[in-house]
Amino acid sequence: MLQPDLIQTLVAIACGSAVGFSLALIGGGGSILAVPLLLYVVGVHDPHLAIGTSALAVAVNAFANLIPHARAGHVRWKAAFIFAATGVVGAFIGSTIGKAVNGQRLLVLFALLMIVVAVLMLRGRRSGGPDRYPLSHANPRLAGVGLGAGALSGFFGIGGGFLIVPGLMLASGMEIIHAIGTSLFAVGSFGLTAAVNYARSGLIDWPVAGAFIGGGVVGGWLGALGAKRLAKTRGALNIVFAGVIIAVAIYMLVRSLRG
Repeated sequence: MLQPDLIQTLVAIACGSAVGFSLALIGGGGSILAVPLLLYVVGVHDPHLAIGTSALAVAVNAFANLIPHARAGHVRWKAAFIFAATGVVGAFIGSTIGKAVNGQRLLVLFALLMIVVAVLMLRGRRSGGPDRYPLSHANPRLAGVGLGAGALSGFFGIGGGFLIVPGLMLASGMEIIHAIGTSLFAVGSFGLTAAVNYARSGLIDWPVAGAFIGGGVVGGWLGALGAKRLAKTRGALNIVFAGVIIAVAIYMLVRSLRG
């Protein structure tokens, strides 16, 4: 018979693979499932522990995915540093507040955020037109949007790419492919800031995080292979995935409100 710790590790690898696969296959919004998977499938019972562990996994996966985008020239480094500079401050503030919020209330807010993400996925990601980077006075706007996005990312322990990508496009005028590549630097920076803050309070399950990250790498590789073959059905995949997110959000709301 398998030991409970080994079973949890194998389940964490499988869940990490699912998140990594979905991220590579459909893009932004995939990491929103990390926290509910950690809570209800892997068996991390403390909401704050799940959020801290998720933040670390999100950060590592974001930096790993940043490498191919950087090699392809899809990262606007000046904008990335400006956005991340204020964003890490926001992430620290957001994660500090998140640790102080009652765990059940935090899950209710998280579930509501999941519904917002699902709606944004159903609306689809607009191309934003031609590259107009950099717009005049883009730096102050990048700093302001970065601060807000970082706070949200830190509070919930999420990547926040669904918010960061359009924020970069709006603030600086960059086209979507550059916004996606640039967003990964911000996602990694915000997630790492939140993870460090949670780690200071002992709110990261390191073995589970390692298994989750390892599974995410494998899942991301498989998702990248499948993305080309399933490119024509990407819209249908978004609809299905958004439906899954809404279903999980409703489940979280029912569990949290009953508890």
